[in-house]
Amino acid sequence: MATISMRTLAFGVCACAIAAPAFAGGLERGGYNIDLLFDPSDYALEGTATFVMPQRGVHGAVDNPEKSGGSLPGSWSTKADDSENYWSPRIGAKAVIGDFADCMADYSEPWGAHLKPGEWQGSSYNIETEVKSQNYAATCRVKFDVGKGTFSVIGGAFYQEISGFKDRQVISPVALGPAYPSLFSGVGTLDMEGDGWGWRAGLAYEIPEIAFRASLVYNSAVDFDLSGTVDLTSVPAIPTHPVLSIFGGRVVPVYGSVSMPDSVELKVQSGIAPDWLAFGSVKWTDWSQVQTVPFCPVGMSPCVAGVSALNTLDLFYRDGWTVSGGIGHKFNDQWSGAVSLTWDRGTSTVIGTQTDSWVLGSQVIYSPNRNLELKLSGALGLLTSGSSGAGAPCNAGSALPVCGDEATYRFGNDLVAAISTSVKVKF
Repeated sequence: MATISMRTLAFGVCACAIAAPAFAGGLERGGYNIDLLFDPSDYALEGTATFVMPQRGVHGAVDNPEKSGGSLPGSWSTKADDSENYWSPRIGAKAVIGDFADCMADYSEPWGAHLKPGEWQGSSYNIETEVKSQNYAATCRVKFDVGKGTFSVIGGAFYQEISGFKDRQVISPVALGPAYPSLFSGVGTLDMEGDGWGWRAGLAYEIPEIAFRASLVYNSAVDFDLSGTVDLTSVPAIPTHPVLSIFGGRVVPVYGSVSMPDSVELKVQSGIAPDWLAFGSVKWTDWSQVQTVPFCPVGMSPCVAGVSALNTLDLFYRDGWTVSGGIGHKFNDQWSGAVSLTWDRGTSTVIGTQTDSWVLGSQVIYSPNRNLELKLSGALGLLTSGSSGAGAPCNAGSALPVCGDEATYRFGNDLVAAISTSVKVKF
């Protein structure tokens, strides 16, 4: 087989990068990506910005009046837009260290969510929820000549910050009567933030002559100790209510914890003909460890959903699987292109809208010279239909009341689109 250029090697993996995180499961947005570590240049700097446009809508919502002290106003819609557009940035720098190692440092936003349905028949479940993250990472590989190629041992660490809030209707406007909205809106707000550390380890093998690379990388879980407040100043203190009689009308300091999931990803690519490349990846993410995130008043321990929690984030995820594959072609020394297809298994179980998705991605790369690479990528995908109903027990195996049963609703097949631009300077 004729030699396939290292420039072709670069575009194959990038085609996966635009498709996979377009609307991945759980709270994943940018995810993790260390492809820059394998750039054959001595030094490389790359910046990427991806804009994602999910069009998820929900309908047929029915609230649970037991959760908010009465039915929500009949004028509130049974339909809502359940997703907001978002940006996913990434910037990284890579350098050769001596003759046997490469290292990279990068910034990304791996986790996130923004749901803003507003006032609707599911307001007792959610009016607006937003989660943001920041990830600062350093990763290195040590290389050894083995056979016709190069074997690498990969290791690194990352520091993450996470923050967010959730608004929901704690008390129905109907139950508030004439006190709504001049005195009380009945809306409670959770604000939280935290940080944590993680690490990664992996192996890779490359044969540059045929643009072959196989890599297997494990990213550890990240444990966050969360702190924040639950603002109930817009919710009256109701003497007969077991919780609001104590906390109504107050801003309550709270604490909690969550472990963002570990993951394993296998990536393989190889030249299949002169200037043609095939690539694919399989990733498992342990989202099933993220079920209910309880927030308890400071000083109340232990913090248990359904027992001592003042508020919870109910997710009830299952493990995520992402499978991607595609073909790339180098047209000439300046232009290359690739297409990919990605399937992501939905992580939602009893509640939520994260069902299976199928995403078709494409990418064009323009390299006017050996030091500059410009990329434009796009993706269009299908979000499959489903429903969200009553929740599951707050603690598996217990007889506690269910969590996440504030509302039920349905959703049909929807579209998601994404566009990404990237600039790489190398020398």
